[in-house]
Amino acid sequence: MLSDLGSGLWAQFVALNWAAIAQAATLLIVGLFAARLAARGVERLIGGRFDVHQATIIRRLVFYVLVGLVVATALHQLGFRLGVLLGAAGILTVAIGFASQTSASNLISGLFVLAERPFQIGDTVKVADVTGEVLAIDLLSVKLRTFDNLFVRIPNETMMKSFVTNFSRFPIRRYDLQLGVAYGEDMARVQKLIETVADRNPLCLVEPKPQVIFQGFGSSSVDVQVSVWARRENFLALRNSLPLEIKRAFDEEGVEIPFPHLSLYAGKHSAPLPVRQDAGIELPEQQRGESE
Repeated sequence: MLSDLGSGLWAQFVALNWAAIAQAATLLIVGLFAARLAARGVERLIGGRFDVHQATIIRRLVFYVLVGLVVATALHQLGFRLGVLLGAAGILTVAIGFASQTSASNLISGLFVLAERPFQIGDTVKVADVTGEVLAIDLLSVKLRTFDNLFVRIPNETMMKSFVTNFSRFPIRRYDLQLGVAYGEDMARVQKLIETVADRNPLCLVEPKPQVIFQGFGSSSVDVQVSVWARRENFLALRNSLPLEIKRAFDEEGVEIPFPHLSLYAGKHSAPLPVRQDAGIELPEQQRGESE
């Protein structure tokens, strides 16, 4: 019985179309090699128009499409009916699509993110309440590293539905410093002093020029906004240095930065409300000691 089984297997083995198998194997090997070369050529061709990550994704898409064509051609060479395979693949794709609608939505959103290019790898972005550096832009999600070194994965569907702020898109940024000075100060002198401090700071750009903008009369101070421009890579250093320099200059020139306080007035001439102790009221011994 074993001999009959062995004879049957050998007969089937001999009956195989070895020429077609050899042709399919050769086609598969040469096709994979050619697909790899073509994908790399496409990556070099579009390298100047897209960033590195987007060029890599396009290279992978080209490679997988070509590999699919090569595999389909090899199967056809072996005698498989591609119509039946494509029908089964279509049914499987529909089933997988219904089972993974979220992934399909993220995939489509990822294609829109890659086409729109609102940011690239290395940019600092803010998505909702998350701020960090872009590590990767994939078809399903975007990976960020926050400033406290946390890894955050944001689905592409969320990226498309959220407000995205790119802090690295433009080469210069404006820093706005809010401050207040006492009502008794000469505002022209204060403005000149602030402009002098900004001119001396090497991180402040000359153009656009620094500005001192009047904001309003506050409850305890005259409020102004100091707006200065800096290169993107110097923004954090400017944000740390300029307030200290303005505070030092105010101290040296005697300019008062008031703190909130409350004053009571009475009478039609807004005279201060007098406060005195009635001589007829006896204070407890402990309070008399504290007042003395």
